[in-house]
Amino acid sequence: MFIIVRHGNTFEADEQPRRIGARTDLPLTAKGKDQARALGACFAERDWLFGRVLVSPLLRTRQTAEEILAQMPCAPQVEPADFLREVDHGPDENLPDDEVIARIGQQALDAWERDAKAPSEWHVEPEARIAAWHNLFAAQPAGDAPTLLVTSNGAARFALLADPSLREAAKALPSLKLPTGGFGIVSRMEQQGLVLEAWGERP
Repeated sequence: MFIIVRHGNTFEADEQPRRIGARTDLPLTAKGKDQARALGACFAERDWLFGRVLVSPLLRTRQTAEEILAQMPCAPQVEPADFLREVDHGPDENLPDDEVIARIGQQALDAWERDAKAPSEWHVEPEARIAAWHNLFAAQPAGDAPTLLVTSNGAARFALLADPSLREAAKALPSLKLPTGGFGIVSRMEQQGLVLEAWGERP
């Protein structure tokens, strides 16, 4: 089983959200830390004991993982994973969405949220990301201890494109986007292969 978490909030309630990516290393807000603690409590309540923990190198994801693992007995050592790093939004990095839409158009942004088709001048490397998710999924047999992955919105969606069954399940989702402080569950079943059990769930 793979638990895929998006980090908590990085903007205060009175602050205009911006499209932050690989070049904008913001910390969690107080609300973001609360979201991470809620995830930890949720996972502990489900008795999930992680065999591996893979985390993006960015501060917001590392802080989220720390808060989650603080509530876990005998948590494994965190492994940095560069394929979980948020995408680079190129000229749209650190801009509010209205400015991004003014440059690329609403259709281009919708295609990113719905199909993971990156707008022009974003640096995403989709093939490498999909291959990394595929290899991760393929390496873990059914029944092994679950793996926790803490990442960002742009990186998480490529998990859904790494396997035909996940791609098919993703068609029923309104968006590939994970909300802040949200998570998805991908399980490997003996007969069915990979199954998308949840996407966008919050404690």
